[in-house]
Amino acid sequence: MLDLKRKLASSLAEQLNLQEEEIAKLIEIPPSEELGDYALPCFFLAKKMKRDARSIASELSKELSLPEGFAKMQAVGAYLNFFIDTAFLAKEVLSEIMEKKEKYGASEIGRGKRVMIEYSQPNTNKPLHIGHLRNDSIGMAISNLFEFCGYDVIRANLMNDRGIHICQAMLAYKLFGNNETPESTGMKGDKLVGKYYVLFHQKVKEDPKLNDLARELLRKWEAKDPETLALWKKLRDWVIEGFQQTYKIFGSKFDVIFFESDFYYKVKPIIEEGLAKGVFYKNDKGAIVAKLAPLPDKVVLREDGTSIYISNDLVLTKHKIEHYDLDLNIFVVASEQDLYFKQLFRIFELLGYEWYNKNEHLSYGLVLLREGKLKSREGKVIDADDLIASVTELAKQEILKRTELSGKELEERALAIALAAIKFAMLRVDPKKNILFEPEKSISFEGSTGPYIQYTYARARSILRKANSLGITYADADPTLLTNDMEKSIVKKLFFFPRVVLSSLEERKPNLICNYLIELAELFNSYYHEVPVLKAKEDVRKARLLLVDSVGRVIANGLTLLNIPVLEEM
Repeated sequence: MLDLKRKLASSLAEQLNLQEEEIAKLIEIPPSEELGDYALPCFFLAKKMKRDARSIASELSKELSLPEGFAKMQAVGAYLNFFIDTAFLAKEVLSEIMEKKEKYGASEIGRGKRVMIEYSQPNTNKPLHIGHLRNDSIGMAISNLFEFCGYDVIRANLMNDRGIHICQAMLAYKLFGNNETPESTGMKGDKLVGKYYVLFHQKVKEDPKLNDLARELLRKWEAKDPETLALWKKLRDWVIEGFQQTYKIFGSKFDVIFFESDFYYKVKPIIEEGLAKGVFYKNDKGAIVAKLAPLPDKVVLREDGTSIYISNDLVLTKHKIEHYDLDLNIFVVASEQDLYFKQLFRIFELLGYEWYNKNEHLSYGLVLLREGKLKSREGKVIDADDLIASVTELAKQEILKRTELSGKELEERALAIALAAIKFAMLRVDPKKNILFEPEKSISFEGSTGPYIQYTYARARSILRKANSLGITYADADPTLLTNDMEKSIVKKLFFFPRVVLSSLEERKPNLICNYLIELAELFNSYYHEVPVLKAKEDVRKARLLLVDSVGRVIANGLTLLNIPVLEEM
């Protein structure tokens, strides 16, 4: 990977007789292109030399020599600004893109390290909803980023298939279900079970005793009552089959799926360890509680001995890190659980587990609709299937404005565009922020949307197909002929893609990739409208075709990292 910042730091360190790392940390990116591509603030030299920083910058601009890859330097106030040699950059960057292709921007910084990323984490009492789509979008993008940067990645899902919420759906089905099945109703299994979860919360308002019956059902389940287990398994299987259909459509993939039912009951040794070490105590009601000052205390086992979420996570987290020999264990979970994960990780720290700091909570904001916050138990939620279907229908309408596609080809293209619309909308905002999802805006072929990025890629590919049909090749193109300002700006943008990838990984922010793709697409589309490619003189035409190809490849790499389909035609 071409690293001009490192090359500049090395050159400056040698000439100033300073440490390279010290210089590298000081080099900045100026706020505008007019001020150059890199800047060295001279305040640190002013302290060392006991002179004015402005005069030092001015003096150095006349005395220092530039390393290869830089065209000029300029003193502006206390800053020494450096400008990249765009001819050099075009030759190096475009050659690297064509050589590395789908690996351009990748790195090996994670080689030898293993990370598990857990996302989705649905409850097996209802279908996946719009919140899961943001969770899965973030989880897949982060997994792709880690893998792209050399890590051994394990994509994990935890099915929350036990607990009082599961028993509530089971009880409602048992009392009011009349032996309905997915086949008899024509409903997906997850939606059928979800109907009874909502029904329970409607009925319990009329008869609060249903809460006691649900808790009794949970006790029977934990006591392995055969009839209760049979009902649980039947409903769970229906739900999981429904999940798998949605995951296949949305493109969510997992290397391992954990089930809470396989781990919750193994918490006893950890409970005993916590009590012995004084980390846990039994309260006056008989519940086991973790002392977590300065955080609030946390119940880890109910007074009746039944487990809760944290009971399972205590066991599963230990299993994941030790069994899979993880260097990092990431939970992609909504910000509503920020305190919960602080408490979970604090417990491991107090228990003395050396790996407690290998855990990380990737917190993200909620998905809001104009109607407000989602409430699953009240049925006020947008099912993932319904959302994907409705956005796919919007995509069809957009496609039919431009083409006469029909049948399977129309269905496949509409789905690919819908997935781009949804995923990009879920990812283009900082994960920590709430988002307002507006389907009609997300599907637009213009503006900051996934379909706009897909369209830009398809436009680049269309130019190349036309060139190919005319017998025009560009294998021997000379990138140094890319001399107009728009071309220089595009080349610089392509150059910075690897840095954006690393920043996205380090900050856990796929939105940085989204923002980059929007900026690159805008540059390219302006270029497309203003600069002739196929009608240019032969040598310039070849160089411009090489640039078009490079833009397409980088857009494809970015979309792939975001788990968004890449379309050759729109």
